[in-house]
Amino acid sequence: MSIVVEHEKRRREILEKALDVFIDEGFGNATFQKIADRCGITRTTLYTYFRNKRDIFNFSIKQLLQTLENDLNEIKNKTGISFKEKLTQLMNIILERLEENRRLLLVILNFLVYSSKDNDYDSDYRVRRRTVRLRHMLSTMLIAGIKAGEFIPSLNVKEANELLYNFVESAAFRLVVLRRSSVEGLKGPIELVISGFCIR
Repeated sequence: MSIVVEHEKRRREILEKALDVFIDEGFGNATFQKIADRCGITRTTLYTYFRNKRDIFNFSIKQLLQTLENDLNEIKNKTGISFKEKLTQLMNIILERLEENRRLLLVILNFLVYSSKDNDYDSDYRVRRRTVRLRHMLSTMLIAGIKAGEFIPSLNVKEANELLYNFVESAAFRLVVLRRSSVEGLKGPIELVISGFCIR
C-alpha cells in the first residue's frame, strides 16, 4: 500500500515540475528530457510514471477535473440549503479551483494555441469533451431547482447552463490572459444571474 502512495506522491511532484517546464518552454518546445532534467531523474525513470508529455498534460487536467467533480458532488448532496445556494456555492468553488490552478490554465491555453496550428485539431470540441461532466452537473442542479419549485418552470436549462459556463470561460480568460490575481469580481454577477433563475 505504501508503494502505491509513494508512486502517487512522486507523480504529483513530477506534475508540478512538468507544469514549470510547459510554462517556461511552451507546450511545443517542452520535451520529455527537459521534464526529466527538471525533476532530477532520468528519462527512463520518468517513463515508469508517464508515457509521454501528452500523458503528463492529460493527467494534470484529469486531476483538476476529478477534484472539481468531488467538490461539486459534495455541494450537490448537501441538505438543508436551497438550490440557489447550492448553485451559487457550486459556481464559487469552480472559480476558486480555477484560481488555484492558474498555472495549469496557462499551460492549457498554450497547448490550445499550439494545437490550433494543426488544421485537423478542433479545440472547441476537445474543451467541450473535457468539460462535459461540469456542464452536466450545472444542468442537473438547474433541473433539480425547477423540480423543487425554486427556479422558474420556464427556465431554458440549456441557455442557463451556457450562461453559467460563460462565467467559467471568463474566469479562465481573466486569470490567464489578463493575468488577474483573482476572479472575485465575478461572484456578484453570478449571484445576480442565479437570482434571476428563482421564483420571486
